[in-house]
Amino acid sequence: MEIKTVTIIGCGAVGALYGLRLHQNLGFENVRFITDEDRKERYEREGLFINGKQVTFNFVTPEKAEISDLVILATKNLQLEQAIVSISQAVGKQTSILSLLNGTESEILLSDAYGQEHLLYSFAVSLNSTHVGNHIDFTEEGKIVFGEKDNCISPRVEAICNLFNKAHIAYTVPQDIRLELWKKFMLNTAYNTISSLCRATYGDLKQESVQRLAYKVSKEVQAVGLKEGIVLTDDMIEQNYHTVTALGFAGKTSMCQDMEAGRKTENSFFCGTVVKLGKKYGIPTPTCEVLALLVEASENVQLRLASTR
Repeated sequence: MEIKTVTIIGCGAVGALYGLRLHQNLGFENVRFITDEDRKERYEREGLFINGKQVTFNFVTPEKAEISDLVILATKNLQLEQAIVSISQAVGKQTSILSLLNGTESEILLSDAYGQEHLLYSFAVSLNSTHVGNHIDFTEEGKIVFGEKDNCISPRVEAICNLFNKAHIAYTVPQDIRLELWKKFMLNTAYNTISSLCRATYGDLKQESVQRLAYKVSKEVQAVGLKEGIVLTDDMIEQNYHTVTALGFAGKTSMCQDMEAGRKTENSFFCGTVVKLGKKYGIPTPTCEVLALLVEASENVQLRLASTR
């Protein structure tokens, strides 16, 4: 099994960076970015710049998409439902699907739409970047973590490993992909949320008040995760703190960048999901409830201000 063609939806920091690596390996015609007609025209007119250098990608509209060996979703959760529809013509009988979205829900929705046989579990981690307009700048490329739901090393896992090796994309195939996905979800729920409220860089999060608040959030994620069959340890909570704060002052979480830019955030997919699962299982989630409301209120103010600029 060999992956020769890739379709990507989402040309933000994650999609553009990994798309660039794949484009450099597979060539222009074999890596396609799905986008709507207006955005396609804007990208082709204004260009897209990664670390100051203009890149040229093969942009196609959903109706012009062709069946690919691999489809990668790199949108935000807010665009997931539309993305699932938009990739339909790129998914054939042998197509594998990787979703690099934050949270725990995209794999469920994609499996419902296309069948578990197409889907691998995956996410991107430790990518340190800023995204302003059509300019994307990164200091750390991070890596893709992926695997089969049952953690077997299938032929398609081996094929994706071979592709990523050739494209110089860092990756890990963990022993337990769902555990790693929930560990990332715990990190995002704590630090994306707190950083968006504090307008903080990664380095600014290295303080006792943040660590204590993140611990409270993480314990609530830990509690609902256990009901989902996921065992998140206190050592993982500590490790997440050190992972985030080690990224320094040069970058900010995507949720912080969305808040500052006056865009709608993924609040409902982080603290909102924990609150929803808490109600489902009868588990109190007071910290996530308060933070979710604070983010919603702050987000509404930023959206109002952005609309008046």
